[in-house]
Amino acid sequence: MNPLDQKLADLIGHKDYLPLNIPEMLRALRLSANRQQELQAVLRDFEAAGRIARTKGNRYIPSVEADLIPGRIRMNRAGKGFLQPDDSALKEIAIPESATGTALHEDRVLVRRDVRRAGNRPGGAAPPETGSVVRILERRRTRIVGTLRSSRQFLYVIPDDPFISHDISVPQPRDVGRPARVGDKVVVELGEWESRHTNPEGEIIEVLGAPDAEGVDMLSVLRQYDLPLHFPSNVLQEARSFGTAVQPEDIKGRVDCRSHRVVTIDPDDAKDFDDAICLERAGQDQWKLWVHIADVSHYVKPGGALDAEARKRGNSTYLVDRVIPMLPEALSNELCSLKPAVDRLTKCVEFQLNNDGRVLSSKFYPAVIHSQRRFSYQEVFALLQRKAANPIEEMLHQAHEMAQRIRRARFKAGSLELDFPEMKIRLDEAGRVSRIEKVINDESHQLIEEYMLLANEAVASRLMQLNRPAIYRVHEAPDEGRLQEYREDVLGHRIPCGNLRDRGEVQRLLRRLSEIPIGPALKIAFLRSLMRARYAVEPLGHYGLAKKKYAHFTSPIRRYADLIVHRALFETRAAAPAALKQTAEHISVTERNSADAERDSKDVKLYAFLNAQLASGQPLPYPALVTDVRNFGFFVDVPGLAMSGVVPLSTVEDDFYVFDPARNNLVGRRSRRVIRLGDRVTVQVAKVDTFKKQVDFRLVQTAEDRARAAANPRNLQRRDDRPRGGPRPRPRRGAGAPPRDGNKRPPPRRGGR
Repeated sequence: MNPLDQKLADLIGHKDYLPLNIPEMLRALRLSANRQQELQAVLRDFEAAGRIARTKGNRYIPSVEADLIPGRIRMNRAGKGFLQPDDSALKEIAIPESATGTALHEDRVLVRRDVRRAGNRPGGAAPPETGSVVRILERRRTRIVGTLRSSRQFLYVIPDDPFISHDISVPQPRDVGRPARVGDKVVVELGEWESRHTNPEGEIIEVLGAPDAEGVDMLSVLRQYDLPLHFPSNVLQEARSFGTAVQPEDIKGRVDCRSHRVVTIDPDDAKDFDDAICLERAGQDQWKLWVHIADVSHYVKPGGALDAEARKRGNSTYLVDRVIPMLPEALSNELCSLKPAVDRLTKCVEFQLNNDGRVLSSKFYPAVIHSQRRFSYQEVFALLQRKAANPIEEMLHQAHEMAQRIRRARFKAGSLELDFPEMKIRLDEAGRVSRIEKVINDESHQLIEEYMLLANEAVASRLMQLNRPAIYRVHEAPDEGRLQEYREDVLGHRIPCGNLRDRGEVQRLLRRLSEIPIGPALKIAFLRSLMRARYAVEPLGHYGLAKKKYAHFTSPIRRYADLIVHRALFETRAAAPAALKQTAEHISVTERNSADAERDSKDVKLYAFLNAQLASGQPLPYPALVTDVRNFGFFVDVPGLAMSGVVPLSTVEDDFYVFDPARNNLVGRRSRRVIRLGDRVTVQVAKVDTFKKQVDFRLVQTAEDRARAAANPRNLQRRDDRPRGGPRPRPRRGAGAPPRDGNKRPPPRRGGR
């Protein structure tokens, strides 16, 4: 931000500011008349960014005073928008589908806030603020990937992105290097789009090829999310300039930890090892813990080509078949990676702990290590099940016991248990799904996790103590209205649930849910009611971890936020707050972009895998969990595929099912079989819609189902589900679920979590 920008921002943001015109602003800012054009240019920039609004009298006011709020809009698959205001002090604004204008997912927009209606939600929560999009400030993405289609009169492209509900009209492609055929995957440059009541127009700029051609599926994901395949030559040159080994001059001034029993623990296929630990007894009831983090900041300096490219990428992206790294492999997999048996530079957090895992003191310094051993999670889990065979294994046993003490203390302090098993897709040499593995957050993962959380919290505390500008990892408390809706849904299932604004009650509920069949489905609904974690310059704390001070410090090889935090902690030159705020917003966007790309990369492989099952005529059975029930069918989460889908009633052949809105379940007319939230069923794929990115399943009749039907075909409904006298209660809607609107079928949750 240049000096005039800052002076104007200070003037307009002052509590006593009154609307001024340009001559009055010149006087207020003590500028000469010959700087009027410069001031007008800055005002245009402020207005284009949505920070100010111009009144009819050509006076300028802060946008918020005109109920105009700039921010970034996020869409759900039902077309509804949610504005995250630029001003973190403002709450999220809901935008109905009819009021989103031509905004696309992740665009920066200007929203006119509606006048708040009087009244509260049940439970005393204020109704959410609503608004409508009045202007697109910045397109997040102007290039769209889709499938080329043809009508009698024109060509159009159906976007792969399910958040874009409009087809894009395109002329016959020219100068794209290869002919485009109907059905091909193509990249479209989006043109002007004036009204949501008409389709946008665009131009085909690249033809990717037939959807089933080798490599086109992943190339489509790369283009859709604008993920780069290569580094610019100047970035590679800078990365290679450091050589392949730590030099003697690099070690000067560092604490030498090369004699310590330092080890790394990572996934079996990892190559970028950015954290390592060492634990030693320091007395009868005290321990020393060293958390070493790769010193990326030693090599990547502000203003260089490496830094500019790392900031642009924001983070590494882990697709199902490849990694798009934030840094070139010369650094990410080699010189910065804490590989065993070689010297490596680190930033270290050294802790003094008591026997209970409580931090007595901490200090921070540059170090050099020589890792003794690289472990995979599987190896650590196995050795924790047996007696230690050597000093390193003994250290890992001690580190495990200490990590579990720290973990118990963390949950006692209010941290929430929100982990779900993840599924890792393994591909064969041809890029097809060979197997799907469940990854459980077992003791080996927890061993490292607790020490990384400890370091992140300590670093954030130190930065706040030093009062240095930095970027924090924040997870804000959920909206009270959403919590109240979720609580009503839980109570509707006759599960005790107190005031969820009380963290202790949330913990009790989550423990309760872990013990009942319906629990996993309701736990998923709770996750949907939470805010999404993001980066901010304000230390707003982390709701899920119950930490008031938290930053990302432990993964600078793959996250730009951590690199910024390293610099803030160890370098005296402070970054400009305005620049940090822009960076925090940018890397929050790149993180979400990568998460969407990672999920879509899994989806395209899974869709091909399931289509192959359909083509074989022998689709496999999968255990599934019922997560929502509607009048047209029910939604299921299929852990074995790491995805969700719907079972339409049209595919259920054993009976005719009727939706009971009072009980929120489906009841078979003949068999009286009940299908409800939390039921465990067996399904197989019935249909894959790659355009809508959704999968339909059908129920599989297991031997248990058949035996139950034969034994009691007309009385399978549980006693507490039989209709009773009196008025039926209003149906309750699960938190985060689309509204029930007759027979309209809402989109299911995307594959993955």
